[in-house]
Amino acid sequence: MEKTCPECGDKIIGREDKKFCSDACRNAWNNKINKDSNNYMRNVNNKLRRNYRILCELNVDGKTKTTRSRLDERGFDFNFFTNILQTKTGNTYFFVYEQGYMPLDNDFYILVKREF
Repeated sequence: MEKTCPECGDKIIGREDKKFCSDACRNAWNNKINKDSNNYMRNVNNKLRRNYRILCELNVDGKTKTTRSRLDERGFDFNFFTNILQTKTGNTYFFVYEQGYMPLDNDFYILVKREF
């Protein structure tokens, strides 16, 4: 039985378990499958990426303090985070992946990095 490439339809030559005729077709297929399906999802992912980059830039040591104005001037959006951690002491940390922040008094924030 002759197998065909799901991307371009060409005949597949080579190993029996080969799925694509070339690396270019494999990459094109995977890029189509993994692309963000709509504008809303793409916008949310972009905001999460920006927030993550900002936290990484400001928190190089794994734990530091910063101000809200410093986060705001870099374009940080406080509405977008990936999870919330409630500690036993009642503190609430907001995380963008492993980079987290917690509001303190006087518009200060503590930035932390969660180790897994």
